[in-house]
Amino acid sequence: MVREFNPEQEWDEKNGSIRIANEVVGVIAGLAAMEVKGVYGMSGGMVDGITELLKKKNLSKGVKVEVGEKEAAVDLYIVVEYGSKIPEVSVAVQENVKRAIESMTGLSVVEVNIHIQGVEFRQEELPPADKRVK
Repeated sequence: MVREFNPEQEWDEKNGSIRIANEVVGVIAGLAAMEVKGVYGMSGGMVDGITELLKKKNLSKGVKVEVGEKEAAVDLYIVVEYGSKIPEVSVAVQENVKRAIESMTGLSVVEVNIHIQGVEFRQEELPPADKRVK
């Protein structure tokens, strides 16, 4: 029989406290966002006027998280793939991030704000050119 985890039943204050770092929640949110079809990457902010694109190297950079004792709020800065429907991608990201954080941490997610920082055009790779000399 599998029991569902309920932090209020499993742990009380006399045993100690559990504090989940903002960075941990940020990584969970970033990974959950990248799972959504249409998300190209996370945006780390402006660097010399160009949006710094962080694909899989540091997902918490495109995420701002505020974590309380029982609740969390998340802001995600994402770049979408050209041709994706931005409202649909945004809602899917919100749902996936909320589900991931709540299931992994037990925190209640009160808001997931999506900030679209750009659109990425996929460039098709051209076949290698034939050599002139064989």
